[in-house]
Amino acid sequence: MSLFNLVFYDTETTGIQKDFSQIIQCGSVFTDVDLNRLEEQNIGCAPLPWTIPAPRAMLTNKKIELLNSNISHYQMMLELQRKWKQWSSSKPSIFVSYNGHAFDEELVRRQFWFNLLEPYTTNTNGNGRLDLMLMIHNIASFFSSEISMPLFNGGPGISYKLEHLAKEHKINAEDAHDAIADCNLMISLCEIIKEKLPEVFQSFINTSTKQGIKELLYSDSFLALGEIHRRHVFQYPVVFCGSDPSRPNEIVLFDLSYDPEDILDLDYSEINKLIQAKGRDGPLKKYKINKTIPVCSSKLLKNKKVFDISFQELQKRADRVRNDKDFQSKISQAMEDRMMSFPEPEHIEASIYSGGFPTQRDKDLMQEFHLTDSKELRIKISRNFEDDRFKIFAERIICSQYAPDVPEDMIARYNELLQERTTTDGKWGSISKSITEIDEMLEKDLSIEDSKILKATKDKLSSMVFDA
Repeated sequence: MSLFNLVFYDTETTGIQKDFSQIIQCGSVFTDVDLNRLEEQNIGCAPLPWTIPAPRAMLTNKKIELLNSNISHYQMMLELQRKWKQWSSSKPSIFVSYNGHAFDEELVRRQFWFNLLEPYTTNTNGNGRLDLMLMIHNIASFFSSEISMPLFNGGPGISYKLEHLAKEHKINAEDAHDAIADCNLMISLCEIIKEKLPEVFQSFINTSTKQGIKELLYSDSFLALGEIHRRHVFQYPVVFCGSDPSRPNEIVLFDLSYDPEDILDLDYSEINKLIQAKGRDGPLKKYKINKTIPVCSSKLLKNKKVFDISFQELQKRADRVRNDKDFQSKISQAMEDRMMSFPEPEHIEASIYSGGFPTQRDKDLMQEFHLTDSKELRIKISRNFEDDRFKIFAERIICSQYAPDVPEDMIARYNELLQERTTTDGKWGSISKSITEIDEMLEKDLSIEDSKILKATKDKLSSMVFDA
């Protein structure tokens, strides 16, 4: 019996700014570990009054019917988390996305958080995360004879876009960029990987949790790290060599294409320079174990000549690094001594990782907020949060649902938000610039569908301008 089920999910959004774009559709498909579909959820909502839909994003997702949906963002995110928790109640789930670590998951986290919901659903309570795109990096690097990779515009570089992979493997991709359709593309791609490379597929399932990746890192064999950079694959034989004791998710891998004898006896200052160095070159590679690492055991590689150095020599080097505790200690110390500087975020939407976790009192208030339909009780709760960020988020939910029938101070702050976001240019976008962009695109030779999408988006943008 498997320890996990799987949740494949994808989002369609109003733009590409993680802090200011909004999810307007989220599709999720629940499967067992054998990829048998058990249930799905397809939900959408209207953009919030202060969220500016980007024209090119709307051309991509084509979800103009959601521009005037009667489902609120709060309702959608509440129902999304309820379903995900339900699916993960009997056994933990692996949440599978495509480029999710960089985008989809970050939006989901923020928008759970904006709505006073637990933001880390995908990697708490025994759940795990798998970014299928990074698994494809490893497959492209070491298993392309079993899983062919499409060429980008005929080559020589490769493409790892989901729709291109679907076409390469004759998977129907007609509805690409619909959230549920993209979930089904991911499942179909996993079915192919599981059939042709069952051990590799299982390895990535195993390493989608911290415990699983730790077991791989501490295994006896050296590891095969594969990356795609600028459409070309890079193959590295690596071994774990240290971590940051103050930030235990952050680890270092030693590139065994470098002779350890040239590195292990370096003094601390030289090790520290290697740790501080940026870029892809060098013997030390930094990763985070709470995200997918495109790595597998060298035992899974069928091509024993993939590296310029024999497997026997690479294993010898791995053992040499693994047994040098003094070197590992210097690596860990250098990782801990790094100067980590994170500027204070200018806008509340960007402060998810900078303001600390909610107190138990605030967590209890959040639960009360979700359990009541009373406007008066929600207003009272919003004023009692200890963290000012949650007060503001609660006010935004209340005002978007009940305005203008809310206290004057709340509606004043809400109107300030609307005026700022709809009449000024910022990271959140610009209504005036977006309308100008649409007008310019409409002058070109467009399909009937694209013209319809742009006109609907322009109508929505025009209706959003705040009038005090």
